[in-house]
Amino acid sequence: MKQHILVIDDEPDIRETVRDILEDEGYLVSVAENAEDGRRQLRERLPDLVLLDIWMPDVDGITLLKEWAETGDLPFPVMTMSGHGTVETAVEATRLGAYDFLEKPLRLIQVRTSVRNALEKVSLKKQLNRTSLVDSSSPVIVSSTMKQLYSQASKLANVKETVVI
Repeated sequence: MKQHILVIDDEPDIRETVRDILEDEGYLVSVAENAEDGRRQLRERLPDLVLLDIWMPDVDGITLLKEWAETGDLPFPVMTMSGHGTVETAVEATRLGAYDFLEKPLRLIQVRTSVRNALEKVSLKKQLNRTSLVDSSSPVIVSSTMKQLYSQASKLANVKETVVI
């Protein structure tokens, strides 16, 4: 199944350019022209990633990011974009949980790389969550020999001397 990306930007040229780039990469892309349209689309379907413009006329991207962050962990990675970016804006977005900050004009290679990295990170996190269902603080021991060795090692764990087993 294709990964779904939502692009929220008030500039039609940016929305369409990003859509074209990401669809060429094999992603399913939805676009929203403002914050309200973005909210509506999020209620209908959670994306795997959101590309979010910071400066929009109705509600700015930082406000949207704050809304999403209030629920705890963001349910999807967010990459913020701005043509009027400042260090303070980038820091604020990152503090709120944004994965990356892209400066406009966007560069094709940067968009591709950042999107791929963000989605790979989410995929790895999901894999780790699935594999960590077993208590990783203690080893899985099946054989009696290994149980005996583990028992001996546990007893020797607090010894200050060097021990060879």
